[in-house]
Amino acid sequence: MDRVVNFSAGPSALPLEVLQRAQSELINTHHSGMSVMEMSHRSKAFERILQEAKSRLRNLLEIPDSYKILFLQGGASLQFSMIPLNLLQKDHEAAYLITGSWSKKAVKEAKKIGNVKILATSENDSFRSIPDFSKSTLSSKTSYIHITGNNTIEGTRISSVPKIDSIPVVSDLSSSILSEKINVEDYGVIYAGAQKNLGPSGVTVVIIREDLVGNADPNIPSMLNYATHVEADSLYNTPPTFGIYMMNLVLEWIESLGGVAEIESRNRKKASLLYEAIDQSPLFYSPVNKADRSLMNIPFKTESDELDQAFLQYASSNGLVELKGHRSVGGMRASLYNAMPFESVERLVEAMAGFERQISATSN
Repeated sequence: MDRVVNFSAGPSALPLEVLQRAQSELINTHHSGMSVMEMSHRSKAFERILQEAKSRLRNLLEIPDSYKILFLQGGASLQFSMIPLNLLQKDHEAAYLITGSWSKKAVKEAKKIGNVKILATSENDSFRSIPDFSKSTLSSKTSYIHITGNNTIEGTRISSVPKIDSIPVVSDLSSSILSEKINVEDYGVIYAGAQKNLGPSGVTVVIIREDLVGNADPNIPSMLNYATHVEADSLYNTPPTFGIYMMNLVLEWIESLGGVAEIESRNRKKASLLYEAIDQSPLFYSPVNKADRSLMNIPFKTESDELDQAFLQYASSNGLVELKGHRSVGGMRASLYNAMPFESVERLVEAMAGFERQISATSN
C-alpha cells in the first residue's frame, strides 16, 4: 500500500527515515537484544537514549545551562494546571494572551488555581489575528505572562514575544517547536506536546529556567511539582520510554538536515508556496490576517461548505488526507510540520488547481 500525504494537525506525519529506522530497531534496539519498549527505564541502555535526547534538544535550540529540560506526560493540557501550580504565587496574578482555543483552555484551568488577568484577546475577531499587546500594563504582582506561540486550530502565530518588565514569559510551542529559530532566553518556560514536530504522542517537553523551579506550594501533589521531575531527571516515575526514543530519532534527523536554521528555511518555502496558491486562487481564500499567518497550520476555505466537502473528497482521491478544518473553524487546514516534504505541498497545490479547473468546467 502506498503511503498517503498526511496533513493532520496531530498526531502528525513523522519523517519516513525515522519510521524506517525505528522499524529496523524495533526488536533489537541499539544491539541490546531487546526492544526499547521492553527496556527498564533505570537501565544504562535507556539512560543513554534519555541523555542523548536531552543533549540533542539542548544543542538544536541552543538552550542555556541555566534551563532544565523535562520529559513529562499528560500533554500540554496538564501543563495548563502545572504552570500556575508552580509559578503563580499567593496574592499574585497571571497574565494570559488569548489568541485561540488552546489559550482559552489554559485560562480556564489557571482560574481554578489563582487570579488571572487577560493581557489581550482577539476573540472578537474570531481569532483571525494576534491582538495588540504592545501597550499592555501589568501589576508588579504578576507572576508570569502566558502565550500560545502558534495557534493550531486558527492558523496564527505570535512573531513578537511580549517583554513587559522582567515578568517571565511562558509559551505553549506544541505546534511550532523546532520549526524556526527562537531565543530560549526570551522565555521563562517553554512547553510542547511531542505529537506535531517532535515524535509520537505521549511525551511533553518542558524547558524551564532554574529560578522558576522550587517555588510551588509544598502541599501540591509530587507529580505536579516541577522540582520533583528536575531532581529525578525525568525519571521520578516510568517515563514514556518509546516516545522518548522516537523523539531522539527525530532530533537526530533534524541534526542530519543541518539543524533548526535549515528546517526553518524549508518551512518558509512550503508555507510560501501554499499561501501564494491560496492568494492567487479564484476559488480558495485564507481567513487569517496576513501579518499573523502560521508557518505550520494553514486554514483555507471556499465560498460554501458544499464546495469545501467536494474538495476534501477530491483531495482524498488523490492521496491527500486529514485536510478537514477543525470543527470550530470549518473549511480546510493543511498542517506543514517539519516532516512534511516540499513535494507533498506541491501535490496539494496541484490538487487545488485541478479542482479549480473541474469546477470551472462544470459551471461553464
